[in-house]
Amino acid sequence: MNELLDDLLGYVQAVDPVLRTLLAGLFIFLETSVLVGLVVPGDTVVLVASTAVDSPLGYFSLVTIAIVGALGGASVGFAIGRFFGPRLRASRLGARIGEKNWCRAENFLDHRGGIAVFISRFLPVLHSLTPLVVGMSTLRYRTFMLWLTPACIIWAFAYVSVGSAAAEGYRSISGQLSSAAYFFVAAILGFWLLVYAVKRLLDRYVARFADRESDRDATTRDD
Repeated sequence: MNELLDDLLGYVQAVDPVLRTLLAGLFIFLETSVLVGLVVPGDTVVLVASTAVDSPLGYFSLVTIAIVGALGGASVGFAIGRFFGPRLRASRLGARIGEKNWCRAENFLDHRGGIAVFISRFLPVLHSLTPLVVGMSTLRYRTFMLWLTPACIIWAFAYVSVGSAAAEGYRSISGQLSSAAYFFVAAILGFWLLVYAVKRLLDRYVARFADRESDRDATTRDD
């Protein structure tokens, strides 16, 4: 098992650190600007890239690039929603996303405003769709960024910290413990279970508002 994990981690670490970090940032950028995140979650890309972090510089570089990529992609998504939102929603791509998802994002934003922006960063589909929906609403870009930035910071630090700590912990004991790989797998699975539980709780919160019809002004606040 150790040999297999060594090979997998080695493949990631063999990629040039600068290129690896930039690719992670690019993917995060694309997932919120052109909906790539609906196919492959950016969380996975960041977690994989973080397993190759081997220095404080590498750690903070990946965190920074992940944050910048997320904010940059969301900004592009906002602009697309502002200028092309209705046409995109009515297009074939919009139909593939599903009217239910559009309404869910729209209703949640309308009833919770900035809080919806913050929470959406941690939920699948919504984190890719919300920038578009915000762009189609009356919520200002500055307000959008004020709520999204702390969410991106929390998200980036969480994923990079867990991935890098798990990989570093494994490397430090793999030479002395033949079952070290299982500890790595347990750490990652434990993190994913925690993330899943948090997402389930947030989903329940979203459901309180997602089925309520919105007035599409993104300014309503319901407690």
